[in-house]
Amino acid sequence: MKIAQRIRRQKGFTLIETLMSMAILVFGILSLSSFFTSGLQSSAINQIEFIAQQKAQESLESIFTARDTHTLSWASINNVSQGGVFLDGKQPMLAPGPDGIVGTADDDSANPDNIVIGPGSDRVLGTADDQIINLNPWMTRTIAITPVSGATNQNLKQIIVTVTYTYQGRSSSFTLTTYISSYA
Repeated sequence: MKIAQRIRRQKGFTLIETLMSMAILVFGILSLSSFFTSGLQSSAINQIEFIAQQKAQESLESIFTARDTHTLSWASINNVSQGGVFLDGKQPMLAPGPDGIVGTADDDSANPDNIVIGPGSDRVLGTADDQIINLNPWMTRTIAITPVSGATNQNLKQIIVTVTYTYQGRSSSFTLTTYISSYA
């Protein structure tokens, strides 16, 4: 009799209490994993946005360099529709041609623009086995050059570079606007 009373007095977790606490714990872990997953997706999108920003900046730098080195005359720093050398509309991301300027007719169509994202199996950057991403299928670049209206002379133009990209089924773009004068 004393043994039966002693067993009844012992307290512990029942099977139902244990199952409920495990369910709450699993729910909490799954909630945290969804935050982790969305953080990883956000990080990947930020990387793509950074690449778009850098490609837009690269375009502007090549235009300013061409002006400063007199590779291009002031009149040729225009879109083709205005008598210049920069192609109108969305263009594929290609490596620059012999003139070293992106967005012109001599861009290397056999060589799409790409970025190196890391070393290959030899763990050395700059070798043939580097990990490379081709930007051409999912990124395009538009360079729009217009004279500034209301300017007292024709020595000022506005350049708008837009890099449009599609990543994970979502289209977005990055636009960079600046002004250039004929004075180097």
